[in-house]
Amino acid sequence: MASKSAANWPLILRDDPITLRPLRLRDRVQWERIRSENREWLSPWEATHPRVPSEAGTHKLPSFTAMVASHRREGRAGRALALAIWNEKKMVGQISLGGIIYGAGRMAHIGYWIDKRYANLGITTRAVKTLTGYAFSELELHRIEINIRPENISSRRVAEKAGFIFEGERPRFLHIDGQWRDHLCFVRENPNIL
Repeated sequence: MASKSAANWPLILRDDPITLRPLRLRDRVQWERIRSENREWLSPWEATHPRVPSEAGTHKLPSFTAMVASHRREGRAGRALALAIWNEKKMVGQISLGGIIYGAGRMAHIGYWIDKRYANLGITTRAVKTLTGYAFSELELHRIEINIRPENISSRRVAEKAGFIFEGERPRFLHIDGQWRDHLCFVRENPNIL
């Protein structure tokens, strides 16, 4: 089933001073610089692939070009929306609305990262609120989750400031930084979807 987001791709959301938009091939140098400069800052929170015998040796990171192509396919199909976070004219991070499900579930999850130089300035919270607003009003989703490692206090504050409510713990929920890690689940529901 095609979703509303397929008709709206490429999606651009604005809430001054931030803009959320898909990565373009010409963003490569800036994206790679930010990721390189923030490697240590981000590595404790980054998803990794578990060792699965049938998939041995198949988990190389995609090239930037392949990643952008994948984001475009997923966005057009309405399965996931991966967007760079721009503060004024500077790329400062990335946010995604992934695992989009329609039908009886009408749900998704949000993930994000930010350049350490722009952390604790309210930019990530604004990006989460903007993307959540779009998901509720335009995609008419019922529920959005943000799953956070318990040690990530800054990310927990983002979820709470964006109106997400703690729902519960998820033991060994995601493979992060080389191990299955516990997460806390924060949820926000759309009051307009009954």
